Amino acid sequence: MTGPFLPIGPPAGATGRPDSSGRAEGAGRSDGAGAVPAQPVTLRVGLGGAAASGSLFDRIGGAPTFDRLVRRFYEGVQHDEVIWPMYPADDLEGAIWRLSQFLQQYWGGPSTYSEQRGHPRLRMRHNPFHITPEAREHWLQHMHDAVESLGLAPLDEAELWGYLDRAAHAMTNAFD
Repeated sequence: MTGPFLPIGPPAGATGRPDSSGRAEGAGRSDGAGAVPAQPVTLRVGLGGAAASGSLFDRIGGAPTFDRLVRRFYEGVQHDEVIWPMYPADDLEGAIWRLSQFLQQYWGGPSTYSEQRGHPRLRMRHNPFHITPEAREHWLQHMHDAVESLGLAPLDEAELWGYLDRAAHAMTNAFD
């Protein structure tokens, strides 16, 4: 199975200088003269790993992986004096369920979150909380520890972490 096809560079022998048509010499010629077909590149989830295809939800192990991620995250949050007060101590299991279901849905799993809670509306749901850059950084540290605990393939970890980092920055709503 091969992944996306990406050209690696100009065809062998091409100088990169424009020819009479304005294109780089030997590149993209439809008559086949001097053109060397681009070689396919397969993106893999780890050294010698499977081709990166399908949803992240499926690639990393589905619901059990997201449940482990969220439980590990909340283990850290419960001991954090900056952000723990924002969480419902009397409904920790509910918070765990909501975050796990949201992440599962976002990454290609079942749509249970939206079926039971409606559109995620992350900014609206987080607006009542005073989320400062300091709180964001505490959240990110606990989430980073949780992501690393999963032992994901580097490509999958980078994809998941990139989203979590952007989402955390988007939730920041107080700068005092």
